Amino acid sequence: MTFTPKTPAFEKAVKDSRNLKAKPDNDELLQLYSLFKQGTQDPPFAEAPKPGMFDLTGKAKYKKWQEVVDEGLTYQQSQEKYVKLVNSLKEKYGFEG
Repeated sequence: MTFTPKTPAFEKAVKDSRNLKAKPDNDELLQLYSLFKQGTQDPPFAEAPKPGMFDLTGKAKYKKWQEVVDEGLTYQQSQEKYVKLVNSLKEKYGFEG
């Protein structure tokens, strides 16, 4: 397993995402998930198990992560986008921090 360094801004954004005053919508949650997974590479996409046929939530998450991979985002770029997304969600939903 390869260690993927995490920036302090990314680690703070991960914590902050858990303290939003309201739950983001499903598209925003999928975006957070996919950027987090690509940003941490735990596991790398190529090693991630595919969801089962009846796991609709898992399929949606996997598909969104695949889109990030297909964009060619590095883990660093994914962490930067994750931080920007969390900051925009803090403005949209409020933040308890």
